[in-house]
Amino acid sequence: MKQERKIKTIKEYHRLRGFPAPAHPLISLVDLETVPSNQTIHGITVDFYSICIKRSSNIGIRYGQQSYDFDSGTMFFMAPGQVFSLFAKESPDQAGWLLLIHPDFLWHTSLAQGIKRYDFFGYLVSEALFLSSKEEAILNGIIGNILQECQTNLDHFSKQIIISHLETLLNYSERFYHRQFLTREKANHQILARLDKLLEDYFDQDDLISKGLPSVQYVADELNISTSYLGNFLRLLAGQNTQQHIHEKIISKAKEKLSVTNLSVSEIAYGLGFSHSQSFSKLFKVKTRLTPLKFRKSFCNAD
Repeated sequence: MKQERKIKTIKEYHRLRGFPAPAHPLISLVDLETVPSNQTIHGITVDFYSICIKRSSNIGIRYGQQSYDFDSGTMFFMAPGQVFSLFAKESPDQAGWLLLIHPDFLWHTSLAQGIKRYDFFGYLVSEALFLSSKEEAILNGIIGNILQECQTNLDHFSKQIIISHLETLLNYSERFYHRQFLTREKANHQILARLDKLLEDYFDQDDLISKGLPSVQYVADELNISTSYLGNFLRLLAGQNTQQHIHEKIISKAKEKLSVTNLSVSEIAYGLGFSHSQSFSKLFKVKTRLTPLKFRKSFCNAD
């Protein structure tokens, strides 16, 4: 298996891509219309943040097992350490920009830790942000401000001004992702339907005592969605994160078994994938304010 190539500096990345040398070692803004685009590069990781808007059909990107062919106004984000590949296509046109930010540039600023709250740096390429022309114009205006500041002689104020523009860029991106979650109604309902079927099928299995409870990572992998994208998606549309959604399904299946079977609490717990029946009883009480036995008794009394 071929090992990934690690790119430690922005200068090294520029050299790899055939870009002009960066004016600053820790931050770079590249106009994609002016640089080579006919490269195919396999399996690289970088030690810096990457933010990109692509308006082209001549280059794609592979991140993990997912690949994506860029179209108008598509924006994606990558954090340090992610593995990706580039593959060239035949069409010669490309436009957009690429912003590279080394973590060292963020030291002693509000983004040093704050950048980690923007979950979209962990999204898959297939979860890219699709921009309207108006949204793209807003972001291009901010990029223009960053470019202007980078092209001037850097002084005592330059870094903080650039950081302020970066924060504005990221906040607008977060707003546009929020819009995308809400407006892609058909795709959203398909994800919810797939999630419910996945959990329903999982808890209908007979050997969960050996498999255990489904993890957030397992659910995301089965749905081919990143954990951060799935969590944000569920919080916005269903008011709960992925773990809470899994717990809701567990409680629903537990109520069903407590109501229509004579299985003991321990048998139900092990049948749902719990290693210890006490953990099941604790979760059930947190969610329903009743112990499993009290729920069964109240259900029987109601009949």
